Amino acid sequence: MSNQFNRRKFLKKTTQAGLGIAFGGVALSSSAKQLLPALEAYPFKPEKLDKVRIGMIGVGGMGTSHVRNFLKINGCEIVAVCDIIESRVEHAQNLAVEAGNKKPDGYSNGEHDYKRMCERDDIDLVFIATPWRWHVPMCVEAMNTGKHAATEVPAALTIAECWELIEVSERTGRHCIMMENCNYDRDEMMILNMVKKGFFGELIHARCGYLHDLRAVKHDMDGEGVWRRGHSMNRNGDLYPTHGLGPVAQCMDINRGNYFDFLVSFSSKSKGLGLYGIREFGHESKQAEEKFMLGDVVSTLIKTKRGETILVTHDTSNPRPYSRDILVQGTRGIVRKYPSAKIHIEGYSPGHQWEDLMEYKDDYYHPLWKQMESKAKDAGHGGMDYLEDYRLINALKNGLEPDMDVYDAAVLSAVIELSEKSITSGSWPVQFPDFTRGMWKTNRKLPGKEIIPFEIRPTYR
Repeated sequence: MSNQFNRRKFLKKTTQAGLGIAFGGVALSSSAKQLLPALEAYPFKPEKLDKVRIGMIGVGGMGTSHVRNFLKINGCEIVAVCDIIESRVEHAQNLAVEAGNKKPDGYSNGEHDYKRMCERDDIDLVFIATPWRWHVPMCVEAMNTGKHAATEVPAALTIAECWELIEVSERTGRHCIMMENCNYDRDEMMILNMVKKGFFGELIHARCGYLHDLRAVKHDMDGEGVWRRGHSMNRNGDLYPTHGLGPVAQCMDINRGNYFDFLVSFSSKSKGLGLYGIREFGHESKQAEEKFMLGDVVSTLIKTKRGETILVTHDTSNPRPYSRDILVQGTRGIVRKYPSAKIHIEGYSPGHQWEDLMEYKDDYYHPLWKQMESKAKDAGHGGMDYLEDYRLINALKNGLEPDMDVYDAAVLSAVIELSEKSITSGSWPVQFPDFTRGMWKTNRKLPGKEIIPFEIRPTYR
């Protein structure tokens, strides 16, 4: 009786506090409500571009990988490169020249020199591969100066930043695209193809995440540790949800007939990063004294408007093999990617046994991979980086809706702050803001990936 009373008291208190949505979630501010009325249709109709002229911001490891891809893609040109480290700018310039292109102009005069680059009138797309805190201000600067923006993941770190990206994108008519490369993975796209063809029946559940031992990365003060470790020290939530959740969201039609309703997050104790610091640097080191808020394993359960559930795991602080824990389950069967790609389909697979997913390759390999596999062969992350860059240029050049738009960027990135709020509240449910303002109810097609469903007749083995 006491717990029931406390729950009613909590819900009443959060409602009176003006949170505006059930379960104590994050509401759209009153100012944003005035700026962003309800949407009746997809608001973007960009023009076709004869050539996509690109300004790159951030050409470290990942940014340089994108530079190499763009130099191989017809219909685009890198005209400017910006980085706070001048040698990186010079390296990217040399890559362009070696590929037979004009030397891009360089910008390396401090951390705000990207603004000077954005003022140019010969750039169509600003591509951002920088530390997370710069993603939103750089996207906003690009759009406010008339450019489309594409950013590495996550697009935003807070709900307020998500709304800011949407407001600026709609006001300027410029796209803001989150470059989620895992949406283009070979196995994930094959699974998506099978889902769209109805092969798993009606979807009911999925599992995904980012499970990657980053202890050394977060302690590398010559690399990402300079900025990434601070997030683990000061935040406790799913800090990197999009790699696993992006492909699953596409399978479940998120923003295109379905939407995330609410989430509940749990965090384990925080041990791994601290123990690593002691082991690698000694008990008397400053690393041994560092404290981390991030729990070693953060588990988030999402419920969709259509009734599916998704379990998302963030696990970056302990020894483990890499995984995105991809699993999709429907009324006719189940498929997974890790630790190996396996599938079980009622009427096809042997009873209670897994099969190799590639047994179905001839019928379900995604058309984009069939078309592009030879060109993507030597690109980063098994070729999926090349496919995502190709699709970006293809959309902008032909005036098409991009595979991932600003609403996708917002709803996936929102998991970061929403998971924090749930954990802080004692793992109470937290509802997702409706970034589409009702447009998610429209069954928009997924650009370039929509496969016409057909009726499946089982042939028992």
